Amino acid sequence: MASEAVAVLLLVFLSGSTFGIKLEGNGYTDVLIAINPVVPENPLLIERIKEMMSNASSVLFTATEDKFYFEEITILVPPNWSQGDYGRTKTETYEKAKIIINEENRAYGDQPYTLQYGQCGSESRYIHLTTKFILDDELIKLYGPRGKVLVHEWAHLRWGVYDEFDDGQPFYKGAHSDIQATRCSLEIDGKIVNRINHTNCTHIDPNNKIYTQDCVFLADSEQWENTASLMSYPSLHTVTRFCSNKTHNSEAPNAQNRMCDNRDVMDVIFTSSVDAKANVQPLKGPHPAPRFTVMQRGQRVVCLVLDVSGSMRGSRILQQQQAASLFLTTIVEDNSYVGIVTFTKDAKTLKPLTVIHGEESRTQLVRYLPSEANGGTDICKGLKKGFEELRKDNGNTMGDEIILLTDGESELNCSSEVKESGAIVNTIALGPSANKELKMLSEISGGKYFYASENLDQTELVNVFASLTTTNGDLTHQTILLDSSGMKGKGILNGTVSVDHTVGNKTTFLVLHESQSPEDIEIKSPSGQIYDFIDFQHSSISKMHSLVIQGTAETGDWTYTIKNTLSDQYVTITITSCAVSDAIPPVTVKAHMSQQSIDGSKPMLVYAEVNQKGVPVILADVMATLKSDSGDQYQLQLLDNGAGADAFRNDGIYSRYFTTSKKGRYNLKVKVQRKDKGKNNGQVRLKRHSVAPYVPGYVIKGKVVMNPPKPPVSEDDLQADVGSFTRTAIGESFSVSLPPGVPPPNFPPNKITDLNAEIEEDKVMLTWTAPGEDMDQGTADSYEIRVSMDLEALRASFSGAHLMNTSDIRPLKAGSTEEYSFLSSYIINAEPETVMFFAVRSCDKDSLMSDMSNVAKATKIVPFVPTTTTPMISQYPSPNLKRSSGSNVVAVVVSVIGTAAVIIAVLVVTRMRLNRPGNTPNFTETQISTSFL
Repeated sequence: MASEAVAVLLLVFLSGSTFGIKLEGNGYTDVLIAINPVVPENPLLIERIKEMMSNASSVLFTATEDKFYFEEITILVPPNWSQGDYGRTKTETYEKAKIIINEENRAYGDQPYTLQYGQCGSESRYIHLTTKFILDDELIKLYGPRGKVLVHEWAHLRWGVYDEFDDGQPFYKGAHSDIQATRCSLEIDGKIVNRINHTNCTHIDPNNKIYTQDCVFLADSEQWENTASLMSYPSLHTVTRFCSNKTHNSEAPNAQNRMCDNRDVMDVIFTSSVDAKANVQPLKGPHPAPRFTVMQRGQRVVCLVLDVSGSMRGSRILQQQQAASLFLTTIVEDNSYVGIVTFTKDAKTLKPLTVIHGEESRTQLVRYLPSEANGGTDICKGLKKGFEELRKDNGNTMGDEIILLTDGESELNCSSEVKESGAIVNTIALGPSANKELKMLSEISGGKYFYASENLDQTELVNVFASLTTTNGDLTHQTILLDSSGMKGKGILNGTVSVDHTVGNKTTFLVLHESQSPEDIEIKSPSGQIYDFIDFQHSSISKMHSLVIQGTAETGDWTYTIKNTLSDQYVTITITSCAVSDAIPPVTVKAHMSQQSIDGSKPMLVYAEVNQKGVPVILADVMATLKSDSGDQYQLQLLDNGAGADAFRNDGIYSRYFTTSKKGRYNLKVKVQRKDKGKNNGQVRLKRHSVAPYVPGYVIKGKVVMNPPKPPVSEDDLQADVGSFTRTAIGESFSVSLPPGVPPPNFPPNKITDLNAEIEEDKVMLTWTAPGEDMDQGTADSYEIRVSMDLEALRASFSGAHLMNTSDIRPLKAGSTEEYSFLSSYIINAEPETVMFFAVRSCDKDSLMSDMSNVAKATKIVPFVPTTTTPMISQYPSPNLKRSSGSNVVAVVVSVIGTAAVIIAVLVVTRMRLNRPGNTPNFTETQISTSFL
C-alpha cells in the first residue's frame, strides 16, 4: 500500500538512515564493534571490550556535560570462533562496523586511530583498535586509560573534530612571543626537556627561534584542576573535558584549528556535527550502563530475485543473465548458499538454495538463470518468494540476503515485511523506468542500492554484480575487480591491465557480446604468452567467453585485443582476480559519495580509499565516472593533495567535489591505475593523523619520569612497493533532487585549507592550492588577501583586516600551486619580532565568494646578538610552561599594533603550475607591485 511506503520513507528521512549509529534521547544505540577473523578466539577480549565501552560511556557523559552516553552496543565476533554462545546476526556485517578490533596496522602499530578524511563536523569511517591495546595494560602508560582513548577516537568518528596536538609541529611562538607546546588548553602545565638526558631543553632553532626536535613537552601528572582537552591529553586523569570557547587555544598549529576554522571542539559538536540538531538536554541523574549483545554471522545465504516481466525482453534479459553469471561463477564466496527466484505478476523458484562447493555447483546454478521474459510486474511477489526460499535453510530470514533486480514500476506495498524480515535487501534498478522507491527498500534493510543504465557497452550491470561481495574482514578470499571496458559497433577493443604482486589467483578474463561472437580474442601475458579464442570457454546462450588463468597470473602488464569487425554490436571485457596468498593482503579500493541523496543546495564529495590492509597507497591516478539516468556523464580526477575536497595530503584518500545539481539518479565508478616508474613511485607510504596521542612521559612532583619508547613503526618498512596495478570500484548509487521551480545553484570557489606563510630572509612567502570557479572545478576569478597582527580580529572580521593589492594576480587552474611573496619594511620601535596573520578568500566570475581560508602565521625574527655576559638562552622563557596571563596577551597585541602604524610592502608574485606528482613544476611569470596598507 502506498501509505505504508510513505510512512517508511518518512522514517528514513527523519532519522537520516535506518542503519548505523543512532542517538535516541541521550544514548547511542546500534554501536557495532567487529573483530577481524585473524584475531584468535579469546573470551577475555570480549570482557575487556565491555569494560572499555562502559568506562568510555562515563567519560563521554562527563565530557559532554551529561548529554551523551553509550546505551546499546553489539560485538560481532568472527565466523571461525566456536567456543562461545553467540547470537545470530540480522543485518550486522563487518563492513558496517564503526569500531574494528584487528591485529596491528603496519602504518600505526598498536596506536589507536580513526580513518577520518571528511570535512569538519562530518562523520568518519571507523575506529581501529588492536587486540594488544585492549589486552596489554602496559599500553595504558603510552596512551592513557582505554575508556578515555576511546572517547578521543569517538570524537573523530562521530563529530568530525580533529587532534589538538601535533607531532610534526610540537612547539610554536605564542601570542606574547613565548614558546608554547602545541596543546589545548594552555592551562595544561608541564616542562620542556631534552629527549636524551631529560634536563631542561636549551636547543633553539636559529631559523624560527623555537625548540628543536630534540626537545619534548611533558605534562605534569597532577594538574591544578579538571581541565581540557581530551583531544590533546586524554592520558591525564584530571583532563575530563573537551575544549570550549573558554579554554580553547586557537593559536596552536594543530589539525583542529586548521580544519575547523580555529573553532573549539564543543562548538563543532553542538553546532556542526550530526548530533547538532538533536537539541539534547542534560540528563537528570546518572546515565544507565551500556547493554551488550555478542553476535556471530554465519555462512552467506543469498537469493537472486530476478525480473522476467515483458519489459525485460531483448537486451535487458541478456544483460541480467550475463551479470548474474559473473556473480555465480566468480564473485559469490565458496560455501555460500544461493537460490534463484523469478517474478512477473507472480513468482516462482527456479533453483532452491544450493551450496557453492566447486565449479560444478556454480555451473549448475548458471544453467537455471532465466533467458526469456514475458508478462506483468509485481516486485513484492518476488520478494515474498525470495523470503520463502531463504527460510528453507533454518526457518527464518535473519541475516540472509536478497539481490533484487528489476526494471519495473510496480507498487511496493511490502516495506514492513522487508524491514521485519531481518534480511539484507540489495536492490538494482535497471533502466530509467525502474521504481525509484527501490532505494528505500535497501535503506530500511541495511542493503545497497544501485542504478544501472541499459547501455550494453558500459558494463554497468556487470560491475554492480561484481561489487556484491561480502567480507568478514579477510580480504584475501574476496574477488577483486581489476578492470572493465566496452565498445559499441564494429571495431577492435584493446587495452592493458596491470596485475600486481598482491593479486594473481583465479585471474579471469570475461568477454561478453550481444549477438555474434567476435572473430578473435587475444590475451597476452607480460612474458609474451598468447591466449587466443580457443583457450576461452564459450556459452552461446549467455553469449559469454571466459578465460581463467591457471595458477598465479604473472605480475606485470597484460594486454587484450578483441576483434569485432563483422557485427554491429556491443562487446565488453571484465577482468577479476583474487589475492596471491593468505599472507599478502591485496590492494583494495572503496568508492563512495559523502551522501546518498541531496537536494542540490550544496555540492557532494566523491571519495576513493586506496590502501593495502589499511596502509595508504599514494601517487595513483584515480578517475571517477558519474552517470545519470538521463545519460549525462561526468568525469572527475580525484586528488590526494590535501586541498579543496581532500582533507590530508598523501593519506591514500582521493577526493573531489561533485558540483552538478541536475536532477536524477546517478551511478559511480572509480578506476585506479598506478604505473611503476621508479623506486619512489607506486609505493605504500605513511600519513598518520586522527590518532591517540602517545605520551613520552610525565613530570611527577617535579621529577621527569619517561615512559617506555613508543614501539617503532619503520618508515622504510612502509615503502613496500606495490608496483603497477589496476583496480575498479563501484560505489552505491545516489540521487539529486531539486525543489520544484528552483534552478540549480551556482557554487562559489572552495575554501582554501592549506594556506601557508613562511619568512625567507626579508621576504614573506604565501603558498596555497588554487581553488576553482565552482568549488574545485575550473578557475577562480580573483583573490582577496588580508593581513592582521591580531588573530582574533582577523577571524572575527576578515573584511576589517588590511587588504593586500592583488589586482595583478590571475588565479591558476584549480589544483595548481599558487605562490605569492612580498618584501616588507616595518617601522617597529622596540619589538624584537613582528607576527603577521594571513587569510585568503577567492571570488568567481559571478562574484560568489569562498569562505575565508585557514589562517597562516608568519613571524619575522629579528636576529639577536648576544653579549659576552648574556647567554643566548636568556632571550627565551623557561621551559617550565605554566598558565598564561590574559592581560599580558592584550598588552602585547596593543603594543604590536601600536608600533605598526605604517606598513609598506613591495609585492613579488611568483606563479607555479602544479603538474602531475613527480614532475618538475613549471614557473611562469613574475609580477611586481606595491601595496600600501
